[in-house]
Amino acid sequence: MKDVIRVIIIAAHPDEPEIYAGGTTALLAERGHQVKYLSLTNGDAGHYEMSGEALAGRRASEAIEAARYLGVAEYEILGNHDGSLLPTLELREAVIRRIRSWKADIVIAFHPEGGTHTDNRYAGRVVADASAFVAKVPNIVPDTPCLDEPPLFLLMPDYSMRASYKADIVVDIGSALEKKLLACHAHATQFYEFAPFEQGMAKPVPQDWEGKRQFILEGWSTFFRVSDEMQPALKRDYGVDDAEKVSFAEPFEFADYNAGELSERQLELVSRLRG
Repeated sequence: MKDVIRVIIIAAHPDEPEIYAGGTTALLAERGHQVKYLSLTNGDAGHYEMSGEALAGRRASEAIEAARYLGVAEYEILGNHDGSLLPTLELREAVIRRIRSWKADIVIAFHPEGGTHTDNRYAGRVVADASAFVAKVPNIVPDTPCLDEPPLFLLMPDYSMRASYKADIVVDIGSALEKKLLACHAHATQFYEFAPFEQGMAKPVPQDWEGKRQFILEGWSTFFRVSDEMQPALKRDYGVDDAEKVSFAEPFEFADYNAGELSERQLELVSRLRG
């Protein structure tokens, strides 16, 4: 097993890799591993006042700032319009190219089925469709060399289908909590502007950092705090006593489109992902 693990996290919108896997990203980066974020849309509909090119540009700037907090090696945003994502052949081939060119050992994406957010569902579907071709199929997308071995495919708990989520791997992110909070803070359009408007939050956004920190922790607690469905994996992997001390964690599910039983290499990747 090589020393540096290469991970690509694929989502539908800028800010989603951070909220679902920001803590895990920061921990991986601290250990010298390489993480790329790929957003399949440019987020140009995610606001109540701004839209189009101006919003897409602002969200790209936010993503760059968030990446600095987390140690993300590369943050790529495709030009597809927010709210219009479809699992087309063109998009599948674009995803295959990105996974291959990154030489990904681990691919983390949304669930391909269920959920009420179509962009997120289709983002998950296109990764699932791409998964069969990224390794050892050189005649598919021949302009980008295929991988010698299939990556480990993991799923993030998309909020729109979280009730049906299964936590196979749970990562204690307590030591990286501040970095994840700062990455969310960087996405001001989403956490301080659009979400409060969309959700009708009566409480105004605080002006100081400590107030904003609590605002994010309270408003998005399910993306930070340990939940009941995480407890079995925490107890199995950290031990009962240590599991009880974990307050902040991120869960991941094994994608059912991983090729057969997990290989020894993939099992080692799981162990190294947990740290």
